[in-house]
Amino acid sequence: MQVDKITLQDIGLFDSDDHLGLASHLNFCKTNGGKAQLDKYLHQPLGELKLIEERQKALALFIQHLEKVDAMKITNGTSLVIEKFFETGFETIPKQINLPGAYWYQFWNKADYSLIQYSVEHLVLFIQNLMDWVALFEQTQDNPVIEQLVQKIKKYIQHPELAYLINKEKITSPQQTLSLGYFFLYLYKNNTRSLLAYFYELDALYSMAKAKTVYGFEFPNWIDATTPYLAIEDASHPLVNNAVSNSLSLNPEHNFLFLTGANMAGKSTFIKTIGIVVYLSHIGMGAPAKKITLTVMDGLITNLNIADNVVKGESYFYNEVQRIKNTVLKINDGKKNCVLIDELFKGTNILDAMKCSTKVIEGLQKLRSSVFILSTHLYEISEELSSHTNIQFSYFETAVKDKELYFQYRLKPGVSQDRIGYLILEREGVVDLLDQL
Repeated sequence: MQVDKITLQDIGLFDSDDHLGLASHLNFCKTNGGKAQLDKYLHQPLGELKLIEERQKALALFIQHLEKVDAMKITNGTSLVIEKFFETGFETIPKQINLPGAYWYQFWNKADYSLIQYSVEHLVLFIQNLMDWVALFEQTQDNPVIEQLVQKIKKYIQHPELAYLINKEKITSPQQTLSLGYFFLYLYKNNTRSLLAYFYELDALYSMAKAKTVYGFEFPNWIDATTPYLAIEDASHPLVNNAVSNSLSLNPEHNFLFLTGANMAGKSTFIKTIGIVVYLSHIGMGAPAKKITLTVMDGLITNLNIADNVVKGESYFYNEVQRIKNTVLKINDGKKNCVLIDELFKGTNILDAMKCSTKVIEGLQKLRSSVFILSTHLYEISEELSSHTNIQFSYFETAVKDKELYFQYRLKPGVSQDRIGYLILEREGVVDLLDQL
C-alpha cells in the first residue's frame, strides 16, 4: 500500500517535534536493532494479501507463546556487547591454547581477557536463547515467516563448535573462554552478525505481537475483491484514554462519508483513527477495533494537517489546493485508495470555500474505485450533495446546557447543525473582555 510522508505525519504514526508518535507506543523491542527493524516494518505497509496474512499468522503464533518469548534473556546490553566485541582490537588469541597458556594470556592481557570473558558470556547466552527459540518453533508448519526464520537461525547455530552449549554448561575455565573467544572472533564473526540480524527480525515480530496483546488489536477479515470495501466496528484511537468507539461502513454503493460536527466534537480524531486502522491492518499487526473487514488498499492518502510556507511565499489556501490536486492525480488510476480529508479550504472565505468544496466533493464521489471520508463545517452544502446516492451523511453531536458543552463523541446519521463558536468565545470570557475595552 502506497503512502507518503505527509500521510504518516497526518495519522501521527511517528514522532514529531511536539509529541511521541504511535510507533513509540508500539515499541516493545528488547534491542535497538529490533526497534530499527520494527520501524522498517512500520514504514512499509504491505500491498499483497498473501504477505499480510503470512505476517498475521506469524504474530498469532508468537502470541500463543508470548510468555516464553518474553522470557528470552537477550537484551539490548547483550547485542551491544556482541557488536562491540567484534569492533575491539584484542591481543591476538592463539588458535590452539592449553590451560597454562590460557592463564598466561590472562595474566599478561588482563584488560583484554576481562572484556573477552564478559563478551563470551553474552555470546553464549545469545546462542543458547536462540537454540531455545528454535526448539520452541521448529515444528511449526504452514507459517512461512516463522519457518523461514527458524531455518535461517538453525543453519548457523548447528555448528559443531556450539553443540555443547545446548546443555547450558557454564563456561568456567580461561581455556574455554579463550577458545570460544577465538572461535567467535576469528571464525564466526559474520555468522554471529547474521544471527543478530535474524534476532532483530524476531524482536520486531515479538514487539508487534506484544503490542497487539497490550492494546487489544484485532486482525482484519480480508476480502479479496477488485472493488474497495471497508467496514469497521467499534474503532477507537489507541492513545486516547477512555476513547469512545465508533463504527463505519464504506463500499462501492456508499463509498463517500460526508462528516460534520462542531469543533472539538471528535471529527479529526475519528478520521485519524480510521487512518490508523487501515494502516496498521496493512502492516499485518491488527488494529484498534472490535471487528474489521476490508479489501487490500493500493493507497492511503490524507489531507489533514496543511501549513503555509512563508519561505516559498505559499499561502495556506494554495497548499490546500496543491494537496487536493496531488490527491486527484493519485487516485485517477482505477486503484483502490482510502482518502481522508479534514476541513477542506479553511484558508479562504466561507462562500469561496463552499463553492470549492462542493466542486471537489462532486468530482471525487464519481470515483467508485476508492473510499472517502471528508469532514467539514460547511453543512450548508449538504443539501446540494444529497442527490448523490453514494454519499453518506454523518455527524458528531454536541449538547449545550447552561452554556456548558457536552461532547458525546458518537457518530450519528445526518448533518450537524451545531454552532458553538460564539458560545466558546463567551465561556472563555473573551466577549466580556471585548465589551470592557
